[in-house]
Amino acid sequence: MTGVVIIGAGQAGGRAAEALRAEGYSGPITLVGDEPHPPYERPPLSKAFLGEARMEQIAWVRPAAWYSEAGITLLPTKSALRIDRGQGTVELHDDSRITYQTLILATGTRPRPLLVEGADHPLVSYLRTIEDSQRLQRRLQPGAHIVVIGAGFIGMEVAATALSRGCAVTVLELADVPMARGVPRLVGAFYADLHRQKGVALRTSTRVRGIADRNGRAVVHLDDEELRPADAVVAGIGVIPNTELAQTAGLEIDDGIVVDAYGRTSDPRIYAAGDASTHFNPLLGRRIRLESWQNAQNQAIAVARNILGAAKPYAEVPWFWSDQFDLNLQIAGLPQPGDEVIQRGTLGTGPVVFFHLRNGKLAAAVGINRSRDVRCGKEIIALGGHVTAAELSDSAVNLATVCGTLKRSSQAA
Repeated sequence: MTGVVIIGAGQAGGRAAEALRAEGYSGPITLVGDEPHPPYERPPLSKAFLGEARMEQIAWVRPAAWYSEAGITLLPTKSALRIDRGQGTVELHDDSRITYQTLILATGTRPRPLLVEGADHPLVSYLRTIEDSQRLQRRLQPGAHIVVIGAGFIGMEVAATALSRGCAVTVLELADVPMARGVPRLVGAFYADLHRQKGVALRTSTRVRGIADRNGRAVVHLDDEELRPADAVVAGIGVIPNTELAQTAGLEIDDGIVVDAYGRTSDPRIYAAGDASTHFNPLLGRRIRLESWQNAQNQAIAVARNILGAAKPYAEVPWFWSDQFDLNLQIAGLPQPGDEVIQRGTLGTGPVVFFHLRNGKLAAAVGINRSRDVRCGKEIIALGGHVTAAELSDSAVNLATVCGTLKRSSQAA
């Protein structure tokens, strides 16, 4: 039985299956995933679910019963070993084979391993799955000492959650500010101060040399000292795209599975979507690989529609968010060093947004508790970014009005 086979039952895989049915595809759909759960969204794992570990906190793409009701064959706890492009088959780890007419690779990413002596200590954990979050949550007891290695979005969210549960938290970061890959330096420095004021022991420009055991607890060794014993060590030092299956099949790889603007790989019968894919973004004029909720969902939907003949390029302004304490950080576009930065609001005393101009056009917006302005900025970027620094800096200027004017001009052109 041929049809559409989706490898990867995360958010991207689940949304692709959902979109195929929503767009009228009536053929067979097989969804293969290596976890025991139906597709779900991962952001709560470091926030709400980590704080309470109640399954109601999980955002399921669809209820478990929906897949059979929709005629979708869901194969949990299965992993794909190889693709035979000539035969149009996927071999699974149990030696079974699935025949496909069209294949979607939504293989996602895996945590980057901590490569130091003692990284295999039983108290060292990563955060990727429901089970990872549940195991860590059991260790977040009042008074427990938690060491987080890596001050990216995940590390800082885990730190905030652990502190809210009464833990003593230490964060170790190699860079000199947190979240350095994702936000401007000024914003990273603000979050560093915020965490320290809340009680997090944040140490930047710090390298971990090893992890030792002391009476069943983990001791993290730095360049010239050791930390006191920890009840849990969380490694959040980035992720690696799962490209091995595609690479073994001879597909083009470049920091991800290379796809065109329609989601097609170098094999026209195989598409890819989500964190593992690197796609050409017409709005940015270059290839990018995104690790975000938005991309996992929307690129998968676009791929499903293109498989059914939409022939519409996937072109969206990247969007990210992070919740830490009572602050909601949102980023639209991709900020870069050297951008002209226009500030609206006052950092530290209320909602604030930083608009990044590049070559005279709006290229990114970074907001703290200012979601409406970030949303408007995202739309303005998609419309070409034609807005003045004066309009961006003046809080009396309604950006929704600016956006509306640009939309009308675009439609009239």
